[in-house]
Amino acid sequence: MDELKKAIRDYVVKEYLEEGDDRQVGEDTPLITGGIVDSFSMVSLKRFLERKYSIQIPDAEATPQAFDTVNSIAALVTRFTKG
Repeated sequence: MDELKKAIRDYVVKEYLEEGDDRQVGEDTPLITGGIVDSFSMVSLKRFLERKYSIQIPDAEATPQAFDTVNSIAALVTRFTKG
């Protein structure tokens, strides 16, 4: 797992899994459809990514589909850091 994906995964685990929650979060784990990240959590995750990587993710791009897996989030961040 590369550094970007690890940072996303670590943030999700730290912020959104309760103590004792034994669910594993991998690169393709469904975050939103799996009930780990909700719409409010998605906003805080978006802000975290924008601050950490000095990017702006347009609201129109911050869709549940784009935030559903570590891989899809990493692809979104990569688009805006290279753009």
